[in-house]
Amino acid sequence: MPLPPIAPKQRRSLAREDVYTQLSTWIIEGTLQPEEPLRDLDIADSLGVSRTPVREALRRLEDEGLVETALNRWTRVAPLQLSQAASLYPVVEVLEVLALQLAASSFTAADLGQLHQLNLQLKTALQHRDAGLAVDADTAFHDLWISKSGNQQLQQTLQALKRKLRRIERAYFDGTRAGQASLDEHAAIAEALGAGDLERASQALKANWQNSLERLSKAANSAQ
Repeated sequence: MPLPPIAPKQRRSLAREDVYTQLSTWIIEGTLQPEEPLRDLDIADSLGVSRTPVREALRRLEDEGLVETALNRWTRVAPLQLSQAASLYPVVEVLEVLALQLAASSFTAADLGQLHQLNLQLKTALQHRDAGLAVDADTAFHDLWISKSGNQQLQQTLQALKRKLRRIERAYFDGTRAGQASLDEHAAIAEALGAGDLERASQALKANWQNSLERLSKAANSAQ
């Protein structure tokens, strides 16, 4: 697949981190498809940079599991693996519950209103079957208590783990009945937080992650 053109002005501003960010975005959003070959010279030409930051970015993405290589043979986008989601979801679930517990005491009426608005954004995206917007709205909903947890290490760990999940969730997006279930689960979390019932909110969050994995597995199996 030809890489999207980068504007000349943007090319001049690209640094090492920018090259990594652009490549990871192309992979997560599906611009670069699973198992698509990655040639550092082509990428460097597209971004208007030397091959060195491209190679550094590819090595970093390989460490994250988004790129894979065969020594002196090829480099390509890593294939989608549902087994990775099955491994990551329980870990993210535990860490998010911790974040929710840390953040709950600082939740405000404005925060609850924002959760409601984000769930409405998710509903709209589902109605339009827009995978990108749906995943973004779902991520933002969960990010609210992660950002309020006050634990930077926890935030960084969750961000890294959920980046890996985002590509799988976009690829196996299901905007039908499964989407409504997610909306209902989000509403249950927000309702429990509004009532000051942290235990119920934690259980609702656990159910959301566990049910999401089950829905993702069904969507992936039906796509095969």
